[in-house]
Amino acid sequence: MHQSDSPVVREISVADKDAGPYGITTGPDGALWLTFVHSGSIARLALDGELREFPLDMPSCRPTVITPGPDGALWFTRSQDHRIGRITTEGEAESFGLPTPESGPYGITAGPDGALWFTQMNTGRIGRITSKGEIGEFALPVEGAFPAAITNGPDGALWFALNQANAIGRITTDGDTALYPLPTPGAAPVGITSDGAAVWFVEIGAGQVGRISTDGRIDEFPLPDRTAKPHAVVAAATGDCWFTEWGASRIGRITASGEITEYDLPSPSCEPHGITVGPDGALWAALETGGVARVAP
Repeated sequence: MHQSDSPVVREISVADKDAGPYGITTGPDGALWLTFVHSGSIARLALDGELREFPLDMPSCRPTVITPGPDGALWFTRSQDHRIGRITTEGEAESFGLPTPESGPYGITAGPDGALWFTQMNTGRIGRITSKGEIGEFALPVEGAFPAAITNGPDGALWFALNQANAIGRITTDGDTALYPLPTPGAAPVGITSDGAAVWFVEIGAGQVGRISTDGRIDEFPLPDRTAKPHAVVAAATGDCWFTEWGASRIGRITASGEITEYDLPSPSCEPHGITVGPDGALWAALETGGVARVAP
């Protein structure tokens, strides 16, 4: 079902179009935290609309995906200068260089072992960093896989999207990996999330949402618009996932049965990327053209 002018959707401007809001998450302080991928900043958006921007030490570092850490800070990937960043809720930032040159970190998530786990697009590795900055790396068994987003799975392992290998990967905290090929060729998965029972992902190349069970069974659900380019996905509850349609300027919702609802965003070509469940229970998405979108369920 497609809803074109739902009153539950609104947009808020947070930056000019050159800043590039990209990643978004809810912080431990009850505010939204964003990456500005083009201007090289981290921003904090309070629910009352107050915005604080924290420029990073390297404007061209491309902060990308951001997540709450186990230490009460926010952690994020810096895909251009190949570092992992950390910022406190007061705005104090630091970063950690990666052992493998030109690694291109992208996705990041808090793992079940008290560390942060992240993907390295350019080198096909999964990384692990402790809150003290100690880093380990695990090479994947396939070259050119381009690992994208990563999530803490329902089974105590980490699950990640392999954009160019057309597969979903799983890695244990000991570094044991398994790959699950997708049924649709050229699906190019990017976003991934866990709803507590299964892992959900979006296929930017095929215009589908997928679900994989912990035993590796895969279901795929085609979107009404196969050219919508779904990009990021987040679970609001078990069997209730929300996703961005980067190519169509929409927010979508999918249930456990595969029922899909879509909501047009007010601004065409606003390029929605990251999405999170906000501290107010609404869904919030980062719009690369300079705003955030709020969708009240």
